[in-house]
Amino acid sequence: MVVNSKEVSGKVVVVGDGACGKTCMLEVFKKNEFPEDYVPTVVDNYVKKVAFDEDKDISLAIWDTAGQDDYDTIRPLSYSEADLVIICYTVEHGAYLSNVSNKWVVEVKSQVPNAIYYLVALKKDLRDDYNKRLEADEVDNTEKNEADYISVEMGKEMAKQIKADKFFECSAKINENINEIFESVAKDIYEIKMKESTKGGSKGICGCCMP
Repeated sequence: MVVNSKEVSGKVVVVGDGACGKTCMLEVFKKNEFPEDYVPTVVDNYVKKVAFDEDKDISLAIWDTAGQDDYDTIRPLSYSEADLVIICYTVEHGAYLSNVSNKWVVEVKSQVPNAIYYLVALKKDLRDDYNKRLEADEVDNTEKNEADYISVEMGKEMAKQIKADKFFECSAKINENINEIFESVAKDIYEIKMKESTKGGSKGICGCCMP
């Protein structure tokens, strides 16, 4: 992938459990519109130019993947030449966070060991709404007993455990923090490409701090 002063490009792969909200996040980023109908993804990709820092931009090839076990043999093909991977989970239940460490980070490190990877929590609006209703004493005992939402602190702890370069929470439904995630993605990949073009070295991980 050649870098010049006119155009910089990179590849992003988005992974996570099936129906965790990956495609909705990407659709909101792409169209600024929340999709009401669930459409299962096998593999989908598109290119979008992302501007940042007022005078810079990068063309991102964004790959959406299927998280179901049936696609475990197909999905690895999507990782080829990825610069950055976004590992997603939904905050709805603790089991989804377990899959991050037991499945997704293992797969990512085996397929693209030198890529930057983020940990991103999806559907935070569901947890936030539950907490508001809980404070207002509007949650019945049945719902309380069934609730197992993943807190921000739990997500940050998992990000540290798996050594993710960055951690974000977002909501596609209310379009919260989506653009911020991809602006960060753009900056990190742009930095990689600039280092490659000036030093001619192999791709490395940039030093990123967790927000």
